[in-house]
Amino acid sequence: MPGRWWATLRARFEPTPIADPLWRRALGACPLARRLDSERQRQLRRLATLFLARKRFHALAGAVLDDYWRLLIAMQACLPALQQGATSLRGWRDVLIYPGEFKVRRNHHDEHAGVATEGDGASIGDAWQGSPLVLSLADVQLDLEQPWDGYNVVVHEMAHKLDMLDGPPDGVPPLVEIPRRRWIEQFELAYNRLAMAPLDGLDSPIDRYAAESSSEYFAVVSELHYSQPALLRQAEPTIAELLEAFYGRSPAEGREPPGFRRAG
Repeated sequence: MPGRWWATLRARFEPTPIADPLWRRALGACPLARRLDSERQRQLRRLATLFLARKRFHALAGAVLDDYWRLLIAMQACLPALQQGATSLRGWRDVLIYPGEFKVRRNHHDEHAGVATEGDGASIGDAWQGSPLVLSLADVQLDLEQPWDGYNVVVHEMAHKLDMLDGPPDGVPPLVEIPRRRWIEQFELAYNRLAMAPLDGLDSPIDRYAAESSSEYFAVVSELHYSQPALLRQAEPTIAELLEAFYGRSPAEGREPPGFRRAG
């Protein structure tokens, strides 16, 4: 009897496994996950299983979600969390999915000018401390179709979530084996190089949007780590090294650089 009681209680709290056919189908559609080695794919599957069990998906404004698309989003959301583990998924619960761009009200503080502004704008992804993860389904699909162009909205917003695990977004996520001082010093130098560069003649694979703030810089270079690590190494070798230590080896390693990113 005790064994049966324990098995029943355990089954109640264990997440529902991802069915093999569904996993294989999603893996085939997600190049970032498909290029992982077999052990990291197993880790990703375990983490995605927890993600699907712990997070609540909400389809808004006519967006249509099924188990396949929920899994594809979970897989990409868990990629940046692979090396950090399941505890890095804490602090928020909901995933809001719009069919395309959505309107958001933003408060922006220019770190160099010291000017704060507020306004409405269109966005394809959003993440704030304790708030839902918000994504455009059209852009999630585009990133799956064009995985090596330097963009990934799910990775970008998950980088923000990792950044906010220890407080407001500042471009410094919780670090275990990486010296915090080195991270801060090197990211500040790289961010300032981009922010202070003249707009005309800027020749960098790092999107100018990264100059908005140190937190956006971290999120943008995280996208490059997963999709164009060779170009990131050319532009900022130390940042590339730190991100590999934080996230692990990029699934894009070994690919030839396809050129600079499309215009943002």
